[in-house]
Amino acid sequence: MSNEAVRSLASDTTQSSAPDATPAPASPFNRRSFLKNTMVAGAAITVGAGILGKGIPAFASASDGAAVTKGDIAILRFLAAAEILETDLWLQYTELGGTQDSEESGVNGGSPLYMSALQILDSDMPQYIHDNTDDEKSHFTFINSFLESVGADPVDLSQFATLPSSKATGARDLGRLTNLMNLNVDTSFWTRYRSSKNNPDLDPNFAFGQAETIVNRTAIPRTDDDLVGPAHIAPFNIPDHLKAIAFTAGFHFCAIEQGGSSLYPSLAQRVTNVDVLRILLSIGPTETSHFQTWHDKAGNVLTVTDVDPMTGSKVSFRQLSTNQPESLQSNLIMPEPCPFLSRKFPPCSIIRPTNTKGAAMGAVRGLTNDGLFIGQSPDFFKTLRTLAEAADAAEREV
Repeated sequence: MSNEAVRSLASDTTQSSAPDATPAPASPFNRRSFLKNTMVAGAAITVGAGILGKGIPAFASASDGAAVTKGDIAILRFLAAAEILETDLWLQYTELGGTQDSEESGVNGGSPLYMSALQILDSDMPQYIHDNTDDEKSHFTFINSFLESVGADPVDLSQFATLPSSKATGARDLGRLTNLMNLNVDTSFWTRYRSSKNNPDLDPNFAFGQAETIVNRTAIPRTDDDLVGPAHIAPFNIPDHLKAIAFTAGFHFCAIEQGGSSLYPSLAQRVTNVDVLRILLSIGPTETSHFQTWHDKAGNVLTVTDVDPMTGSKVSFRQLSTNQPESLQSNLIMPEPCPFLSRKFPPCSIIRPTNTKGAAMGAVRGLTNDGLFIGQSPDFFKTLRTLAEAADAAEREV
């Protein structure tokens, strides 16, 4: 399916190419009433065994004795779906570029030359990829288990795992939820976290600059043909085309994990039950840990220009470790203090953005614009919208 087809399918959720763009204005109808009526009537779209397959049960109390609310369940369901999607994409990276050991089932040797290209960024890249994959898998399995413990159905997106795998040696030939071969990577996180004057929550229309321009590029070898070609940068005897693929992956790692860093604190503000809040406040920082790790590694890219032989898309990476302004300097990976809540307060070093309004739908828009869902079905997009709308409609109950 083409990029245009995906934009058409997701047109009612896509307003901007930036994952942190201002959410679309709320619809005029009473969304809370709509969700309540459709849930009770059993009209919500099902996911696997069913998003709301049991209707709305009287959810069990958690350990603090307080009931887990319908809004809490909606937030957890959306986060479970997001973590399932993350696990799917990280598994693809692990199969080709991660450490190949018994901890990850199904790996069969990987792609050694792709691993070498990733190791230009850091010699430990395969281990970091492996561990990031395990983390995301643990997140969705834990959240689903908690959902079941309070009488709610777990989320299962396996019916949508229909996208093709890479055909390169090392990749498993099975259906995927995500597409890593036509990515539009938003690298504005780079300047957003270095800005001392602007915060996307306070300045939703401010355009943060891209560190690199990455449009319609693959982040994994599609076939073994992507492993060959001329190499112009010594001392790495790795084809320039494969370097560009690995560098695309390096920036994509950052973009994905930055989104998680913002999503968890944004949705935590809508949670009622203390145990559910604890889940969000405990998982969210691991996403931030991932983001800062990948932010550091992406700064090691080298200067290389490549034109993709399949898509014709051109990318020009610049070396960020030397002769760069402060906004691009590779070793500035700590969040710069910026305006927070109001400009009447002094700047503060924070996760950004954390505005809770429309946070879940904003994540759907960001992942869609990323190109991750090129080839997915209309039902898949409807399912994500249903989950996101329910999460965004949740309200903290006093």
